[in-house]
Amino acid sequence: MAKSILFPHLRQRQVLLTTLTAAAILVVTMGARQSVGLFVSPINSATGLGIVTISLALAIGQFVWGAFQPIAGALADRFGPRGVLIGGILVLALGTALTPMVSSSWGLILTMGLLTAMGSGSCSFSVLLGSVSQRLPAESRGSASGVINAGGSLGQFVFAPLTQVMIQGLGWMGAMWSTAGLLLFTLPLINRLVPKANAEGASPTSVPKPNSAGLKAAVIEAFKNPSYVLLHLGFFTCGFHIAFLVTHLPTEVNLCGLSPSVASWSLALIGLANIAGSLWVGSRINTQRSKILLAGMYASRAVLIGLYLIAPKVPAVFYLFALGLGFTWLATVPPTATLVGKLFGMRYLATLFGLTLLSHQIGGFLGAYLGGLVLHSDGNYQLMWYLDIGLSLFACLVNLPIKEERPVLA
Repeated sequence: MAKSILFPHLRQRQVLLTTLTAAAILVVTMGARQSVGLFVSPINSATGLGIVTISLALAIGQFVWGAFQPIAGALADRFGPRGVLIGGILVLALGTALTPMVSSSWGLILTMGLLTAMGSGSCSFSVLLGSVSQRLPAESRGSASGVINAGGSLGQFVFAPLTQVMIQGLGWMGAMWSTAGLLLFTLPLINRLVPKANAEGASPTSVPKPNSAGLKAAVIEAFKNPSYVLLHLGFFTCGFHIAFLVTHLPTEVNLCGLSPSVASWSLALIGLANIAGSLWVGSRINTQRSKILLAGMYASRAVLIGLYLIAPKVPAVFYLFALGLGFTWLATVPPTATLVGKLFGMRYLATLFGLTLLSHQIGGFLGAYLGGLVLHSDGNYQLMWYLDIGLSLFACLVNLPIKEERPVLA
């Protein structure tokens, strides 16, 4: 009797601990990744490589981060997430530490374009959400995904001003090395998230590992589903928005003649607002269709960018723009992952959601690189803002035909 009474409380505690641990890993890894735009100007000044070259390295990083998501997800689905997460942290820290030691375009592509992207891709959404979702009951997955996603946003809120302070106090090289050190502190969290005894994914809610043929068949089946393809198209535009802003917002602030602190606080406010957005979306997933949530968030971006374009370029406008845009920033992740789970189940979620993140980062590559090309050509980002509006409306429309059952309300 005592055991039956205590079990629900123990189960809730386990769900909370697992969720918060995954969120804590994202606080550091996503915080470091989403603050990289603050290094663009210092690296350019120190190396003279030029904004286009640096944008290309970061754009390659955006693509590689996405390309590695399904690879890391497949490895985690097959062998368990523990080794994937540990390897990702070590490679991310290595790439970050090596960046100040390179001064050529190829060196920057190797460190920021490949190593840091591969590392962060291995310990990001696809592996973490896939691992946690397989360990939680169905009624807890929506809220948990919102909390985990909020961890990445909290990281941005913390790391953006912290990184700016480190750059000012230690120089950009010292800031990079300090960030690499901070990343290593996440390694003990992996032991708590995936204990050695459960490294293979053995848990009450997991299922036996499949063979590779099963995984291949699941991927082929997914791409035959029009709803899955439409989800990719919408997520592509999300990546375009985020990569453009996280890479080029500091330069946009500089073009407006404002202090670099405006850029760092704008990035921080985006992260702060997305904490609220992620938690709100996570709480709505069980009561509203995810495709409607996604369509609404994409439409709001078009409105916000339009308002930004006609507003005076003063610090308050950047802060309000950051808060508004931040509410949907990465809040698209929980409903996108939920839709993949609804369409195909939890077993291959890390792989199939990882593939949607690849589409996200193909958009990210274009957002980061085209931003640099447009700035070099026009001297401003006006064309990019108009393209952002068009893509936001496109993303809104392509999510609406997705076939998703209405939630069953208790």
